[in-house]
Amino acid sequence: MADVWEDLDSLVKSPSSFLAKPGERGTIKPKSNFDAEEDAVKLRKAIEGLGTDEKTLIDILTHRCSAQRQLICEAYQAATGRTLLEDLEGDTDGEFKNVLVALITPPATYDCHEIMRAIKGVGANCDVLIEIFASRSAEQIAALNEVYLKETEKKLIFDLKREVSGDFAKGLLLLAEGLRDGGTDVDEEKAREDAQILYNAGEKKWGTDESKFIEILCQRNIFQLRQTLVEYKTIGGNTLQESIKKEMSGDLRELLVAIVKCVKSVPIYFAERLRGSMKGAGTDECTLNRIMVSRSEIDLLDIRTEYKKLYEHSLHSAIESDCGGDYRKTLLKICGGDDES
Repeated sequence: MADVWEDLDSLVKSPSSFLAKPGERGTIKPKSNFDAEEDAVKLRKAIEGLGTDEKTLIDILTHRCSAQRQLICEAYQAATGRTLLEDLEGDTDGEFKNVLVALITPPATYDCHEIMRAIKGVGANCDVLIEIFASRSAEQIAALNEVYLKETEKKLIFDLKREVSGDFAKGLLLLAEGLRDGGTDVDEEKAREDAQILYNAGEKKWGTDESKFIEILCQRNIFQLRQTLVEYKTIGGNTLQESIKKEMSGDLRELLVAIVKCVKSVPIYFAERLRGSMKGAGTDECTLNRIMVSRSEIDLLDIRTEYKKLYEHSLHSAIESDCGGDYRKTLLKICGGDDES
């Protein structure tokens, strides 16, 4: 696993999921000859008939892009006077229900609701906060902030401040405010300068100046950071990821490592996260659902490829052996294919 993250040779010029457009590397693409009213009728029959027709629910909702699913929701409410969300929640259950609800929820709203769940109750789920804020583009973060403000009439940043603290909070709040440069320009001299600052703030001194790591890793654009990672290894010999692991601890370390991993490769990061959600006793369905749905139109094809490279079996086969029933059927449709051959 370490070898994957230590390879920086082709990093600077490799494509980044942060710039991926919906549909380019996803498994779910817009359906041609799409008819929202026709789909709404089929869904109504599937729900209102004698027993639920799960196959129809799965076939429609996993073969329409998110924008098309929103049009279906509008057509369904116009035809029935009820929301599709209400009917799915009333007619299905368990993780099957949860993944269908995730599919009909707009991406920014889904991210927002995951954040809400993560900060609800006693103690924040930092694992979820790290995953979302480390892997989303500035545009996606701005969109989820907008939804949060609309639904709660409060700024997300204020609620996060009450839930997290210390240097971890400083880094997370910078990301949550969308302060990362969204550009693609690379200044090699600045990258060398930043790499030296990071080396001086960590490995070169007794004790670590976390503020320098936070400032650089949470605000520079992704492509600038890629160059900085290359320069850092030239200066220090170790990768920045290795240095962070040695110099830091707790949630701040997990956040900064996640940022570095996503700078290098979002698909590999999510392949690891998916493996973790299905490895060992029990399945972390929340993480599994969130990744499968949120990446289904962005880079799930690439995640599948990296999963197979890392673990020598396909993501499809992992889901097949770890999940069951209509829930499994839905995830396999989202997965979109088996890479075993």
